[in-house]
Amino acid sequence: MLGLLIGTWATLRFSLLAPDPPANPENLCEIFREHPVWYDYASDSQARWGTPIATQMAFVYYESSFRSHARPPRTLLWGLIPWTRPTSAYGYAQALDPAWQEYLEANGDGWFTVRTDMEHALDFVGWYNRLTHQQLGISFYSPRRLYLAYHEGRGGYSRRTFDSKPAIQSLANRVQSRAFRYDNQLQTCEQEFQCWRWYQFWPFCG
Repeated sequence: MLGLLIGTWATLRFSLLAPDPPANPENLCEIFREHPVWYDYASDSQARWGTPIATQMAFVYYESSFRSHARPPRTLLWGLIPWTRPTSAYGYAQALDPAWQEYLEANGDGWFTVRTDMEHALDFVGWYNRLTHQQLGISFYSPRRLYLAYHEGRGGYSRRTFDSKPAIQSLANRVQSRAFRYDNQLQTCEQEFQCWRWYQFWPFCG
């Protein structure tokens, strides 16, 4: 009971503090200018797990449109009554309950590690892709293949379930295009986010 209460409190706390989606999600420089701490989170995840910053952010763009409490829409009973959701996907990274629980068990089951916090969502994306890289040999620089394994699961990717899902293949192509575009944008502005705190100054914050 105590654990449930603490978990509920943590969720409500992050719900109240969750930032609005960026005003210009098409430009990664503008995203980080609006939410500079997101750059730190993505950079930390890249350093820890290997997925490039731009790829992480492209995943979040297509998974949740940068909405902290995103969930799949409910199905309709008899075409009218809101009913159950098709999956347990939740938060910035749309992590499913089983994958999120595995992540918590592997990285410390903290009360305040929640899917509605960008720091934890990006770390989850990095952790998941690291396992994909290790188990399937997919390069960190192949956003399309990483996303197919993310969406279909590593088992589904191995079975090539996406072969019969042209919509998912198209989505993975868009993820890759956005990741490459975000990366090109980031190259023009990254230094300002490496030195954005008052106590940091170039070249010691790169």
